[in-house]
Amino acid sequence: MKFAVVTYGTEGDTRPLAALCRALIDAGHEARILADASTLTSAAALGVPASPLTGDIKRALMPGEALSNVVGGKTNFSNTARALAEIANANTMVWMRETLDAARGCDALIVSALASFVGLSVAECLGIPAIGAGMIPITPTADFASPFLPPGKLPGWLNRTSHRFVNAMLWRAFRKATNAARASVCGLPARERVWTEHPILYGVSPSLLPQPHDWPPQARICGQWRPPGAREWSAPKPLADFLAAGEAPIYIGFGSMAGFDRRKLGEALIGAVGGRRALFHPGWSGIDGNALPANFHVVADTPHEWLFPRTSMVVHHGGAGTSHSAARAGVPSVVVPFAADQFFWADRLAKRGIAPAAVQGKRVSAAALARAIDFASRAQVRTRAAAIGAAMAQEDGLGEAVRTIESIARAGSRAGLAELRC
Repeated sequence: MKFAVVTYGTEGDTRPLAALCRALIDAGHEARILADASTLTSAAALGVPASPLTGDIKRALMPGEALSNVVGGKTNFSNTARALAEIANANTMVWMRETLDAARGCDALIVSALASFVGLSVAECLGIPAIGAGMIPITPTADFASPFLPPGKLPGWLNRTSHRFVNAMLWRAFRKATNAARASVCGLPARERVWTEHPILYGVSPSLLPQPHDWPPQARICGQWRPPGAREWSAPKPLADFLAAGEAPIYIGFGSMAGFDRRKLGEALIGAVGGRRALFHPGWSGIDGNALPANFHVVADTPHEWLFPRTSMVVHHGGAGTSHSAARAGVPSVVVPFAADQFFWADRLAKRGIAPAAVQGKRVSAAALARAIDFASRAQVRTRAAAIGAAMAQEDGLGEAVRTIESIARAGSRAGLAELRC
């Protein structure tokens, strides 16, 4: 069978979907991913066919751009929704054309992140199944509130309503541009309501977030989607020498986050770490690794599966992928969230007892970060982290996702959904 995957977001959005494409290819299918060009390095490394979507998400995170105020300024859902919509709405028309071209002849279209409404429309146009995929659980449930809202602020009886509210507000922000592109590119009528009927798969570990009891059958927690082959990765000599020279270091990295006060965060990191050994991955942060003291070793992109088990803890931004990789490695986390669902994952790790309460990224101090590092160093926290890592090692997230996608695509074919309309 043939599949196209369309997503738009940061590397944390693209990487698990590139791994899903690789798993589909290894199962004998064709798969191609469409995403922002700056996030496609993981697809290239996995040998996954890829096409860039128009746009520049990395630039959008730089100071003064659409997402920088979300990361570095005041965070609330309204600000986040407006910033995300600004990026998507500027590109919706061209994304729909690009996705329509890539999805012709496919048995199903897998849609995710900011490109979801585009992908759902293209699948409707082509008459093929649309399958939602991602790392943020947006299906309404009474078990927890929407990941886009601050954890612990709503009474539990509003949890399900919060999901519906957030999903409706996001659709409201995207609706005008989506409907214009539906008409112009696909010849489809305007859509008034947000999609709810399509299947949606989550590359989320049930060890961190059990399947909600009230989800419909088409929503499924699969387990983490992680790239294969990291065990065979060989470290460059400077990194290998640093790891061999002493005790397991603290890993520090904030992924695709940018737009915050680099000087303030850098000073807090140096003060909190003190003289302990640390690995630092600059990512998109713009923090100058050359300004760090000698006990910090700066690393380039390194497979988390290989590196994290060799660390004492992982200090990170709370992205879903990094949160999962740290937990799977069996080491504690210290989470410094900045935006969106990062606060949700910080809360999940804390609830599992493998991380302290979140250290707020916009108000970070050396003292607060040092207290969090001390918490993560406790023996009981390390023991819990090891137990959760062992449980996650038994999961087969990609296998579960591939089997489900195959089943959906076969059912769609039997129902005659493959007849082209566009």
